Amino acid sequence: MLVPRIDGETTLVGLVGHPVSHSLSPRMHNASFAALGLNYVYVPLDVRPEELEAAVRGLGALGFRGFNVTMPHKEGVCALVDRLDEAARVSGAVNTVVLEEDGVLLGMNTDGSGFLLACRESGIDLAGKVVLVAGAGGAAAAMAVALLQEGIAGLRIANRSPERAERLRERLGESGGRVEVFPLSRVEEAAEGAHILVNATYLGMHEGDPLPFPEGLLREGVVVFDAVYRPGRGTALVRAARERGLVAVSGELMLLYQGVEAQRIWTGVEPDVGVMRRALSGGG
Repeated sequence: MLVPRIDGETTLVGLVGHPVSHSLSPRMHNASFAALGLNYVYVPLDVRPEELEAAVRGLGALGFRGFNVTMPHKEGVCALVDRLDEAARVSGAVNTVVLEEDGVLLGMNTDGSGFLLACRESGIDLAGKVVLVAGAGGAAAAMAVALLQEGIAGLRIANRSPERAERLRERLGESGGRVEVFPLSRVEEAAEGAHILVNATYLGMHEGDPLPFPEGLLREGVVVFDAVYRPGRGTALVRAARERGLVAVSGELMLLYQGVEAQRIWTGVEPDVGVMRRALSGGG
């Protein structure tokens, strides 16, 4: 198994979230660092919501080059950085932070581009499609921004709190037209005529979670994309879709590509995508 260098001055990067013990990001990034001979180490950092501000400030003092942000902190970090890139500003969510040489914290979002690259690798053509996204949090917002730039025919957002979904629609600058909002209780109605179903909720992180979409919506011709990932067999949603012969994309692929972009930003070096992919699949 490849291990990162720790001789000399080591540059630290990491993952801020709660929980983070399940994350494959450390394995993926450290494998690439080792393959490239980069003196970087990626560490998981379990940070409770009430400790988020102190943790972010502390990482700068510790000399971190940057860090990823995962649930439930993607929106909270927005208020703790000094600048936001366009994707983070519009989506209202940060998944990558760079600590610049002058001490400025730059918040970015690579989830949307990671989602699009995962779709392209999977042969999913988004142009002219109607897409239903379950969830209205940070990942959902980033994917929504990316989708609206891809020439889709319509975007539907179904969320347990329709008010939160409405606020997302307003942030997207779409008061109507291509973006419709539904309570999650009306997901069957929201799915009528949809070509692609995207899960951007927490559902699927734990075995036994209910499906984010009822099985009846997994009909012929529908494409399923689950932003959640579970090592090994995949989420229950991905398994159910594949059992019906549907194209179903697991969250590992989105994780891979958002990570590739983040690593490129931190190091200025082209990541070893093949090594990162094998690390995610358990190949070391």
